[in-house]
Amino acid sequence: MRYLAPAKLNLFLHVIGRRADGFHDIETVFQLVDLCDELEIETRMDGRIARNPPPSDPTLAQLPAEEDLTWRAASLLQQASGTPLGANIHVTKRIPSGGGLGGGSSDAATVLLALNRQWGLGWSRERLVELGLQLGSDVPVFIHGHSAWAAGRGERLVPVDLPTRWYLIVNPGVTVKTAEIFADAQLTRDTPASRIAALPAGGGRNDCEPVVRQRHAEVAAALDWLGARADARLTGTGACLFAAFDLAAAAQHIASQLPGKWSGYVVRGLNHAPN
Repeated sequence: MRYLAPAKLNLFLHVIGRRADGFHDIETVFQLVDLCDELEIETRMDGRIARNPPPSDPTLAQLPAEEDLTWRAASLLQQASGTPLGANIHVTKRIPSGGGLGGGSSDAATVLLALNRQWGLGWSRERLVELGLQLGSDVPVFIHGHSAWAAGRGERLVPVDLPTRWYLIVNPGVTVKTAEIFADAQLTRDTPASRIAALPAGGGRNDCEPVVRQRHAEVAAALDWLGARADARLTGTGACLFAAFDLAAAAQHIASQLPGKWSGYVVRGLNHAPN
């Protein structure tokens, strides 16, 4: 069976403080978008978890299976449930890896949801979220499948219905390591917590942006280029950035001017995941 795994944007990202477990408390709004990876998942009777055929992305295909989030998600669910069943998983990548768009987390969540159904487990989404948090802080929003305001590590979610907007996503073609950004001494970690009702219509800011700008000149250049034409923001820790538009044509107009060294995607915001 085929499934679509959508990307996300962080419309803002506030870092509230460092937690005792080493993670950070954040506040954000996750906006799902219609840029999607495609997964083909089928049940195996022999209990084996296989990337068969390998992922379409060469870099992902070269990773050991144990480092692939889709394989890890399937194995984790298999072990936790005690099922004797296995799965073949194939990922066609369209979401840039390492760009702050949540592609790996979305793929992992999609595997958990799909195999929960295919294996007949009948687990609740809340139970899947508990498992998904072992894979990444962004996994819960994709399991719930709805754009949301988020707090904690990103697992405390309040679904929100956002107005339909179009987004130009710019990929500067570099990889930003999330762990390094959150470990940087210059990261703002004391943004006051707020209530969802008190947030401004346009959201706040991305507390990670100054650190990413300092560490990655190409991201800074892309932010400056897009910022001269629209309200440019970093998503997550990057490297991708975006601007929002009321009309697709406006996003496409700016995308047509994009320097050739960067790639761009014009996407539509979603309130619900496509599956």
